[in-house]
Amino acid sequence: MLTSVLHRDGLDPICTSTVRECRELIAKENVALVFCDRHLTDGDYRDVLSVTRSLRSAARVVVTFPDSDWDGYLEAMRLGAFDVIASPCRPTDVEWMVSQARRDERKRFKQWNDFPAGPQNAQENAVRRTA
Repeated sequence: MLTSVLHRDGLDPICTSTVRECRELIAKENVALVFCDRHLTDGDYRDVLSVTRSLRSAARVVVTFPDSDWDGYLEAMRLGAFDVIASPCRPTDVEWMVSQARRDERKRFKQWNDFPAGPQNAQENAVRRTA
């Protein structure tokens, strides 16, 4: 279901089943959005979040959890997940995540291009603009 919804939204999903495969993919491809089950065969969503941070990837990680796991939801968000959706995924939830990620990407791209001195001075310019 997940891949069919992503195809319908014009995306080209690539499936992996391990943290290792995910790391290899993120290291060599420009991955924008990752849907990750709570548990993988060689780790869990925490490892995937760690991979995106260590590789300095801009990929947004969406974690799937059972509806009843409120503590898991809070932990995933605290650790840097883009969002959490209920498992099994509903097509409308996946479509919403894709639209939110695209909106976030457009906003990030606009902010990046608003800095006149270029990205290397983005933090300095952000401080100047708020001061």
